[in-house]
This record gives sequence, C-alpha cells and structure tokens, in this order.
Amino acid sequence: STTTSTTTSTTTTATIQQWTTTGSMSIGREFHTASTLANGSVLVAGGCYGGSCNSAELYNPSTGTWTTTGNMSTAREYQTASTLANGSVLVAGGVGSSGYLNSSELYNPSTGTWTITGNMSTTRLGHTASILANGLVLVAGGYGSGCLNSAELYNPSTGTWTTTGNMSVVRSYHTASTLANGSVLVAGGDGCGSALSSAELYNPSTGTWTTTGNMSVAREEHTASTLANGLVLVVGGYNGAYLSSAELYNPSTGTWTTTGNMSTAREYHTASTWANGLVLVGGGVDISIVLNCTIHQQALGQSQET
Repeated sequence: STTTSTTTSTTTTATIQQWTTTGSMSIGREFHTASTLANGSVLVAGGCYGGSCNSAELYNPSTGTWTTTGNMSTAREYQTASTLANGSVLVAGGVGSSGYLNSSELYNPSTGTWTITGNMSTTRLGHTASILANGLVLVAGGYGSGCLNSAELYNPSTGTWTTTGNMSVVRSYHTASTLANGSVLVAGGDGCGSALSSAELYNPSTGTWTTTGNMSVAREEHTASTLANGLVLVVGGYNGAYLSSAELYNPSTGTWTTTGNMSTAREYHTASTWANGLVLVGGGVDISIVLNCTIHQQALGQSQET
C-alpha cells in the first residue's frame, strides 16, 4: 500500500510601506525632540546642527510643510519633550551654551508660545521622561553634576518638581517604558563608564523602585517599544560594540527572552510601533555610518530591511 502525506505551508507577508520625501525643516537639526500634538501637527524643538538652539517649528501632515513657531526661552539639545494631557509640551533639561540645564518650559499649541515653568532639582541630559497615569511626568537618571540615579516628578497643575525615590544604580542614555499596570520599566543605559544590563521598575503609587530581571546583553543608546501584547521590545544599542540583538521583557514574569536580530547593528536609532503591530526601526549609527530602516515582525520574531 502507498501512504501519501500532504504538507501545507503558510507564508506570512507584511506589506512594506514606501518612503516619500516631504517638506524640509527650516534648519538642519540633531539631538532635537519631536512631539505629536493633539491636532496632529508635529512640534520639533532645539538641537540645531552644530550646537544647541532655541528655535522650533511645526510640521503639518496634511500639507507636508513646516512653519516656524515661537522660540524656546533657552537654547538646548539632548532635552526631553513630553506631550501633557492638557495639550501642552513640557521640555526639560538638556545642554546649552552655558552647560547642562535644569530648566524647563512649556509650549502652548494654541498660542505658539513658550512659558518658563519650574526648574528640576538638578541639571540633566541623557535622562528619560515618562507620563504617568496620574498626569505627572517622571524624569529619571541622566548626567549633570555627575552620574545620576535620582528621579523627580513634574506636576502640570502646579508647575513644580518634587523628588521621588532613587533608582538602584546611576544610568544615562537608558530607556523608560510605561507598562499597562502603570509601572515604568527602566532598562540599560550608561552606568558611568560602562553599559548596563540591569532593569528596574518604578511604582507610582509608592514612589519606589524595585529591580527586575536583567537583559541578556548590556546596552546603552538603544530603543524600547511597548507592544500591543504588553511586552517591551528592546533593540540595538552599544556596549563597546554596536548591537543588532533584540530582546523582549515580559511584565508578568519579570524576565527577558531574546528575539530575532536586526540585519544591521545600530545605536541612536528610532523605533515606532505601527497600528498593525510591526515596529519600524529607523536610522542610527554603526561605525559612523548613517543607516536606513528595518521592520521587526513580532509575530515571527524576525526583522527585515526596507
């Protein structure tokens, strides 16, 4: 007798979007910030090529054009920018012509102007800023008067900062990801001379940090993306070598698992989560070469270049 077996294979494909050029900014920029406003416009501020600047401009996705808007009160780069619940954008810290900054200011989209708000307790660059469920902004780590493990909270209602619990270690150029349960996961970074694999969680209810599982690879200047399934995807970075590796944090278990590598090692890149679940990783640096883009398919644990 003859036995015949039939094997059915299923190929999963992703529709790769194409790039098109759009309007140019009024000036070249690096180490600036970009913030999406409630009306869909994008506010870009600071970080002019060759040094800090105070200029800002708005991108209109409907027309593909840029228009200048009000200048910040202080020239800065390496700052953070957070879009608040009331629509304003909080810019904090960075570095300017006078050195590291502790100043903060607010952009009002309705008027196109900036107003000074409370100063942080210390100067910072290479820090992170996370918006909490209660509307406060958590700023953590960075570098200022030395390597920092301190953290503080900005209250939009009062325009003031208050200190909160310190992280277990100093770190800058790390990532901070807000989880579904409201906690903030901080991972990796520069531990004042060497890359870190450690991670810790901030509990907004108690104002304290607890350590969680270490990443499999120490890294700084990487990206972290919170996925629809609640996992956090960490990609790339640097630890003495440029990294192509990626790993996933599971908040339910507090552990990391490796996933597919990018095709190209990179640091200083960006990562954007699409509505279809894909993660677009763009640009970055590998041995001083500016890079193109790759897409991570979480369902397959694979990356593909575009």
